[in-house]
Parts: sequence; structure tokens; C-alpha cells
Amino acid sequence: MMPLVSVCMTTYNHEPYIAQAIESVLNQRCSFDVEVVLGEDCSSDNTLAICRKYEAQYPDKVRVITSTNNVGMKANYRRTIEACRAEYIAMCDGDDWFSDPDKLQLQIDTIQKEGCAMCYTRSERRKESGSTIYPSAGLNESFETMLVLNTAENCTVVAKKELILQYYNEVKPETHPEWLTDDLPMWLWFAATQTIKAIDRVTAVHRVLESSVSHSSNWQKSLRFCDSLADIMLWFDKNYGKSRQRAFLLRRKQNDALWVLSYHGTIANFIARWWSESIQNPILFTNIAAYGLFAKKIFYRMWL
Repeated sequence: MMPLVSVCMTTYNHEPYIAQAIESVLNQRCSFDVEVVLGEDCSSDNTLAICRKYEAQYPDKVRVITSTNNVGMKANYRRTIEACRAEYIAMCDGDDWFSDPDKLQLQIDTIQKEGCAMCYTRSERRKESGSTIYPSAGLNESFETMLVLNTAENCTVVAKKELILQYYNEVKPETHPEWLTDDLPMWLWFAATQTIKAIDRVTAVHRVLESSVSHSSNWQKSLRFCDSLADIMLWFDKNYGKSRQRAFLLRRKQNDALWVLSYHGTIANFIARWWSESIQNPILFTNIAAYGLFAKKIFYRMWL
């Protein structure tokens, strides 16, 4: 029988985590059929072997999508989505998991009742040390508020597959190699063009690894990722929001970068970043926070 929900689970070197992720889907209590589509991207550990074990054990529920060469995060994400057979797609990376066994039933009921195109819930972020972080109290549903703060964690989202494919055809994210994440632009597109619904209930856990695309102890990598998020939001504000929030987004991008540089890099790095952005967007010369961060940089260097 054709599943109603496909869980898109991309994975790469997730040997310690992938079994928990798969089990969390298999343990969902649903009145409909669910499949797990595992996009395995040529891991160098035993991730593929674990995925194959589940595929053999649950041939009607688990399918593995892989290849002989590593295709990269973005291509793996898209090919896994395209391989999903169901009307609805739920997202869950191979190092995250569903903590609520009623998650998918709750979200499908909400989508069908509310007539929305996308539904997400609250999430929990858990560090490898075991400590827990709960994201911000807000649950945004409009395009304007999602530009200010994206509150949709990837592992909490369920959306209609036909609309996800429409997003790919319309936005063409593959033409934006500077975008270092695939989920944020997708959720912004849904917020800009469709109706989304947020549920005030924790249903999934996002595992915060010490080193990943979105989390790194290397400040240069962290800065590049912050810049990527800011550039995604500026692009969507321009193309879907008539640049109404451009000034705010530019100031926030500069402040985030200068905050990182107030602790790391040289004073010359700080000034060069501030100057290049301010010359390109003169409104940033009036960004008072930048001058405060420069003072912080000076005093921080003095105390090193």
C-alpha cells in the first residue's frame, strides 16, 4: 500500500545515531502507512550497513537511496526527497530523532483540518554532552516573522511533496552555491507563498554535534554559515518581500559578523568587514551597534 507520509532522512557518517533516528520513525503511532527513505551519501563508517539492515528487516517500510560516490549534502537532500513516494514528506536528519510517537499523526491531522501546506512543531536541541537547549519561545507562521526569526527546525517539519518540488522548480536552490543550508530557504518559500501552521508541542530532537555544517568551533566556518543564513533571508526579502526588511536584515548580518570578530581575528579583520559592508550599504554607517562592538573588540584585545 502506498504510504501517506515519507520520512526523508539524509545521512552521512551517522553510525552512532542512525538507528535511533530510524527507530523513532518506526515507532510512530499512525492510522496511515509511513515509509523511511534513507539518503545515504557514501559514509566512511558503518552507516550504510546499519541502513541496509533496517531495509532488509522492514522492506515495506524502509528504503535506502545511495550511489557509488559522495554527491554532497544538497544533492543528497534533493534526490532523497524526489525518491519519496508519499503525498506528504516529513524531514529528519540521520542524527536527529522523533521524540513524540504521535508526531506524524498530530501533524497530518492538523494539515488536513487546517488546510495548510506545511506544519511544524516545537523542538528540543540536545548537545552531545547531554545538556538540553529549548529554542526560542516564539512559533512564527508568517513570512515577515520568519524572516526575523526562523523557528522551524528541520526535524519537525511535514509538508506536501508537490509543493516541495514546486519550491525547487521556482527557487532553483542549486544555482545558489553560497547557500550552505537547504531547509531555511524551503521554509521561507512556504511562508511566503503558502499557509503554514505551528504546533506548540515538542515532538523531535535536533542533535547539536560539535562539528557540523551549522555548528563549528572554527570561527571562520561559523562566520561563513551566519553570512549564508543572512544572505538567504536577504534574497527572499528581495524576491518575495519587496525588500521591506532589507535595512533590518543588513544590520543584523553586520552585527552577527562583528560580534564574532569582536572575539576572533584581528582588529584589521574587524575594520575591513565593517568598512566593506558599510561602503556597499551606506545605511550601515548609522548602525550604532557596530561602534559598540568595535569598542568591545579594543577592550577585549587589551585584556588578552
